[in-house]
This record gives sequence, C-alpha cells and structure tokens, in this order.
Amino acid sequence: GKKKRKRKKKMKREHPETKEDGCSSKCPKSMWDDGDQGNSGMDELLAVLGYKVKSSEMADVAQKLEQLEMAMGTVQDDGISHLSCDTIHYNPSDISGWLESMLSEINTDPITTSSSIHGNPIPGHHQSSSIASASSVACAPHPRIFEDNSEYDLRLIPGIAAYNPSDSTTVYSNKRTKHHDNPQISGPSVNSAARVTGSEPEPTRPLVLFDSQDTGVRLVHTLMACAEAVHSDNLKLADTFLKQIGLLAVSQVGAMRKVATYFAEALARRIYKICPQPSSVDSSYSDVLLMHFYQTCPYLKFAHLTANQAIFDAFAGADRVHVIDFSMKQGMQWPALMQDLAVRPGGPPVFTLTAIGPPQTDNTDALQQVGWKLAQFADHVGVEFHYRGFVCDSLADLDAAMLDIKQRGPVGETVAVNSVFELHRLLARPGAIEKVLATVRAVKPKIVTVVEQEANHNGPVFLERFNEALYYYSAMFDSLEACGLRLSNSRDIVMSGAYLGRQICNVVSCEGEERVERHESMGQWRARMESSGFEPVHLGSNAFKKSRMLLGFVAGCDGYRVEENSGCLMLGWYTRPLIATSAWRLASAAR
Repeated sequence: GKKKRKRKKKMKREHPETKEDGCSSKCPKSMWDDGDQGNSGMDELLAVLGYKVKSSEMADVAQKLEQLEMAMGTVQDDGISHLSCDTIHYNPSDISGWLESMLSEINTDPITTSSSIHGNPIPGHHQSSSIASASSVACAPHPRIFEDNSEYDLRLIPGIAAYNPSDSTTVYSNKRTKHHDNPQISGPSVNSAARVTGSEPEPTRPLVLFDSQDTGVRLVHTLMACAEAVHSDNLKLADTFLKQIGLLAVSQVGAMRKVATYFAEALARRIYKICPQPSSVDSSYSDVLLMHFYQTCPYLKFAHLTANQAIFDAFAGADRVHVIDFSMKQGMQWPALMQDLAVRPGGPPVFTLTAIGPPQTDNTDALQQVGWKLAQFADHVGVEFHYRGFVCDSLADLDAAMLDIKQRGPVGETVAVNSVFELHRLLARPGAIEKVLATVRAVKPKIVTVVEQEANHNGPVFLERFNEALYYYSAMFDSLEACGLRLSNSRDIVMSGAYLGRQICNVVSCEGEERVERHESMGQWRARMESSGFEPVHLGSNAFKKSRMLLGFVAGCDGYRVEENSGCLMLGWYTRPLIATSAWRLASAAR
C-alpha cells in the first residue's frame, strides 16, 4: 500500500495538474477571468457583469426565469404575495443555482411555457448584453408572452422583463455589488417573510444593493429597443418595452428621468396613434413655455444677442432701418437692439419693425399688444419707432408686396430679416421653404439672420431620427438641470422641460405635415441658403465676445461652450453643439 502511494506522489510531481478544459494550471488567465476555477464554457459577456452562465445553459436559465416570474405572479392568494414585489435579492452569480433555490422556496411546480420562448435562440443576443445586466421580479397576475421579431435576445433580460411589466427592478454588477454578512442588516427582512409564510427563518445571505447608474444604462437601451420595435412595426413588443421604461425611470432622478418620461410619452402616442395637438393651435401657451425657457437657460439669450449684433453691424450708417421678424413671439429680442441703436454714434435711426405671428385661439390681437409695449420702450430710450403686425398661419403665405418695403428715394430703408427657430417648421410642407426664401430675396435685405437647432431630426428613417433626438435632448436636459441648481423658481425648470417635451413629442410621435420640428444641421442649412441665392456673412468678433460675456453671467453652468464654425457661432453643452446662429446676404449675382 505504501509503495502505491509513493508511486502516485511521484506521478503528480512529474505531471502538472490539469484542469477540466485540458489547460495546465500554469496557463495564463484570460482577460475575462476573475480568478474562479472551472469557468469553461461560460458566457463571457455575462461573466464580465458577474453572472456565471454557460452558453449551453442559456435556454434553461431563461426558462427558469420565466417559471420564477410566473410562479410569483400566481401566489397572490397563498399569503406570500409580497414576495413578488418586496423581495430580498441575493447575489445570483450562479444564476442557475439561484433560480433553483428561489423556485424551491416558493414551492411551486414548474410551469410549462410557450415554445416560442424556449425554442431556438433569437439571433443577435450579443447585441443586448448591456441590457442583460439587470434583473427584475415583477407583479404579474396574468403573464403575457409576445412574439419577438427584433434582433434583441429578450431571454437574456432576467425576470423576462421584456415580456412582462416589472414593479421592482434590481441591477446587478460585478463591480458594484456590495455584500452584507451582518445579520442585523439582512436578517429582519428574511424573518418578516418567514412570519407571513409560516416557515422557519432562513440563514442570512449576501444582499445586493440597488444601483441606479446601471439602471440608467438599461433604461437607455430599453428606450432604443422600444424605438426599434416601433420601427419594425412590432407594436405589441413596443408596448411591453414601454411599460418597462416607466418602471426603470422611477429609479432615476434629474435629467435622465425627465428625458425618459418625455420620450416614453412620445413613443406611447406613436404606438397608440394619438398625435399631440399642434403648437400652432395653442400658440399662447407655447409663448408662455418659451418665456420660461428664456428665463432658465442661455439658449434664447444667445440667439437674440448674436442675431442682434449681426443686424446692428449691417445697419451701420443707415438712417432708416426695417426689421422683418419671422419669430416675433413676445418681442423679447428687440429692446436690446433699440438700446444699441439709441446710443449709436450719430444718433438713432428711424426703426420700423414688421412682426409675423400665428392667429390666436381666443381671437385676441397678441401682436398688437406686443407692439404697444415695444412702442413704449422705444419712446423711453428715444428711438422713433413704427410697428406693423401680420397674422398668418404659415410664413409661406407671405408675399413681398404685403411687406411694403421702401427701397428707393430719400426714404429708402435698410432691411434685415430675422428668424429664430422658425424656418425648420417650413420643411413639413413641400416647396414652402423655397417660397419663403424667394420672398426674402424679393425684399432685398442687407442681412438675414437665422438661428436653428444644431441637430438632424428631419431624416426619413424613424429609428435614426429617434436616436439622434435622444442624444440631443439628453444634452439639452442635462444643461437645463445644471441651470436649475442655481434657480429658486422651480416653476421655470418645469415649464422649460415642458417646452422641450413638446418638441420631443412632435419629433417622435408625428409624421407628414404634422411633424413640424424638422431640425437640420448647419451644413444642411448652408447648402439650402446658398442654393437659394444667399452667401454667408461671418459673424464678427463682437458677437463672439458678447456671447462669452453672456455665459459668464450664467452662474454654476460651466458646461456651456461657444465656438465659431465657418463664420457661424454655435452654443453647446460641453462637446455637443446645440444651437447655431448664421448670417446671410444676397449673393453677388442676385444684388
């Protein structure tokens, strides 16, 4: 017996220890290996997130998840219904074993599930690995299973969250998991569950804390998955994702929660075919929201300041000046220009303002009321002021003869045309933008100022448009939230969010002529203006310097950036440009 044992020891010394997969213990570990042995065949993407699931066990794990979900939804009358909504989540690094344990605790027989879920795996599951980093156990008395035709492998989402709405979501992460072995932390909840069910208390187990950052990542992926389902016309699946978005958004705070809420509303309107009311129908309410947006963040102030500087420079030496404003609103832009003209060397010119605006639902003459206020201000600063207002449903209804421009003789006027966030709305009607630019050419302006959102929300493909809007408005709300930290009036923040939310709703939920928020990039506007007979005018250094000074007064908002781009000025949030001001004049051949 002793000789045999010696021979065995000798063999072990001569032959290094071999693992199950045939690799020597001296083999270097892969970058995905955290030191655990026997991980052969594990899904690498899930392993990074802290889950031990063999690729061959994917379908089995998905089946157990569904069984657990459905089992917990069918125990409402058994005295443990609270488990489906108020469950203690343990660290399920070994998902298969954890599911077996949970199923045995509930003591529920396995439930036969649809073959549409447990058949062949859905292709493209690797693309949803980041979505699979969350686990949810839901209250679902009547589970529903929908056919999935998208590229996302929804079985990888623990708790079949993509198929059934969840009331509580827990995100597990390998790097963010915290274990508590103190019985005083995890013990009471376990004991309370035992009292309800009448069973003996369980030994305490490690507790996983909720991580809203990981849930935020999953929320973004779920928004995109919902948009993809809408794009594929899989509305049942989109409806299921939509419910999940609402549950995930609850855990978020600040900008992310607002963005998710507005995009979820827009997706819901598109799914259920409930188009929002056009902003032109309630323009007075739109003007109120715009005022709050003006007060909260610097975007409109930047737009007015840069456009006014270009107009002021163009009016140098002119005795009679005429501004045609396509975006009159409440007339917030013009008092500052009047002040600059009042102190101009050589005295102020005669200032005529033609305002264009939509009709009011209550038949009030809002343009006339704004005109009275501006006339009082002009009298106060000593500027001779003339005012006219035109009400029209669309800028395309204007005609150059209506504007009555005095271009010749001793009383000739120097004309400027101004548009702030208006021209993109014309892109919804075929030929409308071309007609308006032809009208502008006919009045022979010395300067045309255009301020537009720096985005591409006018593409023909819904999914691309959605993704672009999601990133754009995430930056917008992030900047809005930063400004809100310094404001005592929370009403301004709420109303400013509603102002942006209406744009989101229109971009996502509407099509055809009803989709009027058709923002385009500066490059697209440059091509359109040049093809219509205009050439760019570089905004001077004064506009740039004043813009920098403006941002200096926005306390606590260090993320705003002003940059010059091919003669235009752009205001952005960190590295993302959000709005752009450009100036134009008639091309040499058209003068």
